[in-house]
Amino acid sequence: MNALQDVLHPAGVQAGHIAHLWWFTVALCAVVFVAILAGLSYALWRAPRADARSAPDMASMDRPESGAKRAVVTAVALSILGLLALLGASVATDRALATLPLENAVHIEVVGHQWWWQFNYDDPIPARVFSTANEMHIPVGRPVVITLQAGDVIHSFWVPNLHGKKDLIPGRITTIQLRADQAGTYRGQCAEFCGLQHAFMAFTVVAEDDAAFQRWADAQRKPAPEPTDAKARRGHDLFMSGTCMMCHPISGTTANARKAPDLTHIASRPTLAAGTLPNDPQGLAAWIRDPQKLKPGAQMPAHHVPDDELDALVAYLETLR
Repeated sequence: MNALQDVLHPAGVQAGHIAHLWWFTVALCAVVFVAILAGLSYALWRAPRADARSAPDMASMDRPESGAKRAVVTAVALSILGLLALLGASVATDRALATLPLENAVHIEVVGHQWWWQFNYDDPIPARVFSTANEMHIPVGRPVVITLQAGDVIHSFWVPNLHGKKDLIPGRITTIQLRADQAGTYRGQCAEFCGLQHAFMAFTVVAEDDAAFQRWADAQRKPAPEPTDAKARRGHDLFMSGTCMMCHPISGTTANARKAPDLTHIASRPTLAAGTLPNDPQGLAAWIRDPQKLKPGAQMPAHHVPDDELDALVAYLETLR
């Protein structure tokens, strides 16, 4: 996985258009900067030298500078041409971003919450619709149409390697289209300050070949497996009889709430709490026991349960792959 998002290493056609615009803007601004420095250096070089004892040259103050008017007109004309070039490049980039072919597209609904991401995979057959959290899989070479909604406050969806930013605004539905042309795992981030844990509202995008994507999607559609060992079964019973099921859904069980992330296949995800900590038994135990210590302000309360019950809960959640 890329440790940091990188807009200058595009992995998709949309990000490529944005990167080209960025490089063109940087190159033009660099030319302007060099020209300004050259003009300043020339002016300093040809300026008359004087010291505290030199008498003022009143005659030169009334004499017009040779070629000054021509230089100013030329500089203004070049500045206008440069600005028009930037405007044209920006319009061309916007048109290119809006003309992505959408045949055979994957449709995903993204809902931003404080502070995690919900991904709902649409399908014409309702029984094939499924949800996951903080990890989005997409097939390489196929367009993806993403519908954006905010569950609470304004968020901003941003995967720099694949596209630019798009805001999620409460009460409004917006869309963004992208396509990954290179397989890999890319980091996404909320790009709009949305509260105390805004910096810890990350997600991953896994771009893989179509066969691997279909295998992943088929696995996500399956209900949670039944626990087979005694500790995991006890964890299942604790989950279903406690407060966990009041917020978290697990497909195939009686836990059907929709307030918190879907845990049906939580053990298959690389991180917990939207990229806050690694998804391993130690991380799970720490998160269940005291999420406020790791992510102050998170909606999940602390669960001060005995160690044996915590171990059982972790054992059950580790079976959800």
